This record gives sequence, C-alpha cells and structure tokens, in this order.
Amino acid sequence: MTLNASHPLMDGRTADSALITAYRGGKPERRPVWFMRQAGRSLPEYREVRRGIGMLDSCLKPELAAEITLQPVRRHDVDAGIFFSDIVIPLKLAGVDVDIVPGVGPVLGAPVRTAADVANLPVLDDAALEPIREAVRLTVAELGSKPLIGFAGAPFTLAAYMVEGKPSRDHLGPRTMMHAEPETWRALTEWAADASGKFLRAQLEAGASAGQLFDSWAGSLGLADYRRHVAPASARALDHVRDLGAPLVHFGTGTSELLAAMRDVGVDVIGVDYRLPLDEANRRLGGTTPLQGNIDPALLAAPWEVLEAHVREVIAAGAAAPGHVLNLGHGVPPETDPEVLTRVVELIHGVEL
Repeated sequence: MTLNASHPLMDGRTADSALITAYRGGKPERRPVWFMRQAGRSLPEYREVRRGIGMLDSCLKPELAAEITLQPVRRHDVDAGIFFSDIVIPLKLAGVDVDIVPGVGPVLGAPVRTAADVANLPVLDDAALEPIREAVRLTVAELGSKPLIGFAGAPFTLAAYMVEGKPSRDHLGPRTMMHAEPETWRALTEWAADASGKFLRAQLEAGASAGQLFDSWAGSLGLADYRRHVAPASARALDHVRDLGAPLVHFGTGTSELLAAMRDVGVDVIGVDYRLPLDEANRRLGGTTPLQGNIDPALLAAPWEVLEAHVREVIAAGAAAPGHVLNLGHGVPPETDPEVLTRVVELIHGVEL
C-alpha cells in the first residue's frame, strides 16, 4: 500500500518542498520553519472564528478546522501547516466521554483504571474519521506546494489522560499501572495506539505529507520504563502508517534522555524541546537523524536582539544534523505577539544555508 497518485507527495506538489527535503536529510532551497500550536492561540483571527464554539466541536467542523490550519500559513509564511485538531479527537470519535475544559484541558467522564474499563472501551470505526479526512482535503487544496503535517498523540500521553481522567503534573496513575497491572497497561496503550494510528492514517491518506507523533508527557518517565512500557505502543501506532512512505516525526517534552529510544520506535525525524541544545541532541543520536526545533518559547517575549541572537544560535547548533527544521521547543504561548512570529520566520528564511 502507498499513497494514491493524486496525493501531494506523489503528484509533485510537496515532495521537493523545503520541509520534506529537510525531513529526508536533504538540503532545501530555503531553511524550513513551522511552529507547534501555530494554528490559533496567538492569532486574533483564530479567536474570532472560534468565538462561541468549543474546542472539540471546532476540530470536527471540516471548514473551520481547515480555516484555522491555514491562518498561520497565510500570516507568517511558515513552510508547513500543522493540522488543527486535538490528541483526544480519536477518543471522542470512538465514543469515549471526553471534553476539553477551558483552563483545565482534556477531562473524561470516567477514568479508565481497571481491566474491565479497558475491555469496555469502544473501537474507533474508520467511518467516524470522515470529518478529519474532509478537513484535510479542504486544507491541502488551499496549501498548494506547502505540505500539511498530520499529527496524533502518542499512546502514553493518551493513556495518561485516560487513567487520570484529567491532566496531571506527575502522572502517578499511569506510572503505577504500568508496574502494578502491566497487562491492563499494555491493553490500554495498545487501544490508544490503534486509535492514534487510525487518526494519523486518515490524515495522511487524505493529503497530509508528513506525520508527527506528540508524546507530551513522556518526560515523566525514566529510560527503562519508556523502553519497556511505552515504546512498543508508540511503534504500534506508527505501524498503522509506515507503508504510506510519508516522513514521520516524534516529539516529546522533557525527553532529552529518551531521544534515541524515541527515534528507535521507527521515525525519520526527532523533535527536540528547548532544554537540550541541538548539537548535543545530534551527538546523542549519532549524527544520523534529522532534527526539528528548538527555539525557546519563553524568548518570544524577550527584546528582539535577545531573541534574534537565540534563533541564530539554534540555527548554528542544528547545522551539524543531516537535516534541520526550525521550530519552537514547545508550543506557541497564547500571549505571543503574532508580529514577532512573522519576524522570526523572516529571520530564519534570511539566514544563508
């Protein structure tokens, strides 16, 4: 199985784009950049179109999701769109009682904490993903030669929300379950892997040119626990899309000690958060893996000369990697001045390759 002939990666639209070239370890014509959480948050036009519409409802209205995805591409001239959605959308589409509570985050109607709870989880039906496919099709039609990045939550992060029933600072629930009830944990993470894998596949088949797996909470784990209790499920999620041939990216926060293990689940690119310089990340990965990152979001509010010096340092640190896509080392803070992001993009595009 591969992507169909009219897919942007196959028909010539995006295969030679700056982003895809860098993801594949080549030398692009201009230095590629996009920002995590660029779709929305800091943009007044985003707040306007979202007015009165809940987060999950916004994700499931194809025309609205497409518009939100496109807004930062139009405004900032970034080199890719990141599909506007949420990691719990596969849960919602499967029939799990979940919502995004403003100021809190994902909240489940009931936590998933026993073997029976896991056994009773509904299976995500492929037909339920049609709003996702339609939103991707609408987005890709407008993006032209700029690639769309599909995304999904990694199984550990999804499972952590499911066990806790809400966001958590220390993730004690899931970390306890993986040791106290390893079979229940394995079944839960396999369910999450299949849900995320189907979600990502729907995006890639509909027109996304790359896919990124976000493991927001993997930084709470030690390396041994990650390898034994988490990596197999992340590999399983990616198994759903490997045959499509699109570049795959893996990103987590606080994961400096896990980078090689995250790469070894089978991805092409590693996203690095702001805590670890890219030259050190490149060393830890053996100098063979394209990198993405890692401007510190905190510096977006610093004086321009401070921010500019930092961006140039990130560019220099990433130069030794086989490929480098500029990004933040986490998401765009909601209070960020959009003009600063536009100026950062102009700076990055203006630095000689």
